Amino acid sequence: MDLPLTLRFRSPELCLFPRKSISPNNFPGRQHQPIILRHKTNPETGLSAPKLHLTVTAKKRSPIEGVSEELNAIASQNLDMAPARRRVRLAFVEAQQQLDHCLFKMAPTGIITEEWYERNSKGLEIFCKSWMPQPGVRIKGALCFCHGYGDTCTFFFEGIAKQIAASGYAIYALDHPGFGLSEGLHGYIPSFDELADNVIENYTKIKGRPELRGLRRFLFGQSMGGAVALKVHLKEPHGWDGVILVAPMCKSVYNVICYNSQTRLKTAVELLKVTSEIEKQVERVSSPLLILHGAADKVTDPLVSQFLYEKASTNDKTLKLYEDGYHCILEGEPDDRIFEVLNDIIAWLDSRCSSL
Repeated sequence: MDLPLTLRFRSPELCLFPRKSISPNNFPGRQHQPIILRHKTNPETGLSAPKLHLTVTAKKRSPIEGVSEELNAIASQNLDMAPARRRVRLAFVEAQQQLDHCLFKMAPTGIITEEWYERNSKGLEIFCKSWMPQPGVRIKGALCFCHGYGDTCTFFFEGIAKQIAASGYAIYALDHPGFGLSEGLHGYIPSFDELADNVIENYTKIKGRPELRGLRRFLFGQSMGGAVALKVHLKEPHGWDGVILVAPMCKSVYNVICYNSQTRLKTAVELLKVTSEIEKQVERVSSPLLILHGAADKVTDPLVSQFLYEKASTNDKTLKLYEDGYHCILEGEPDDRIFEVLNDIIAWLDSRCSSL
């Protein structure tokens, strides 16, 4: 009899490192760990059923091509806890900047960045970062980012944030609990409501900053972060001046059983649960809405975005599908497509901030 302990997921985002297999049963440093399920003795016969042996296998992390053995050794450590993830990030900062990718090679200069940690109401340290236009450039508005399942706010979003900040926007981002540099068990989502509440809590503080007084504030979610952004909007429908969604996860046709690596069982349950909840409430989406999606996306179905566009109650809504575009239209496409998507986001923001 097969005992399914994990659900197999395909990551919707690009990652710096191939993630190790994670499951409800994780045994760092071991390739195989036997679990013995003991059956009780039958009181009528006095006989005991045979022991059932179950082996949990941890997938070994593949080496990262083009980096030193030392960096590979750092990257191969167990990343379940935040201190290890922070050490890896620090070790790879220089290598990241040298990647042959337009978001790094063509990053605008003069952008002012700040990094800090906020302790949330659950007692967890949440990593936050901001990107501000260079001195002398008028700030038109603020954009707050919600990253996706296999992502953080310190890798590809660095380049995305700099491009948008260079157009006059204050950009803010955080790592969800259990992701990136924030505290919490890696990849573990005990409650999607808590994920949304953490976003509300931290971005409420940011929206109160003096430099944002009188400016319009927008929420930006990508993939799973799109579900987070929608959940936040449904919890505080008048809290934002607009919502931008890229390849959003917002309907139970979300392809959660096709990831290449494994996810924690509770996380899988929460992802399935939230897509069902959002699907039933899309008519309540009342904020100005920009939805961008690759027409050939195999991770989140573009028909989901079409469904959201048609059902959302807001009259100010825009849907754009990019022909032959896949899931990561802001990171994994040819350079011209990446900048096309960025320019579409900036133009949409400009059209809603020009009157201020």
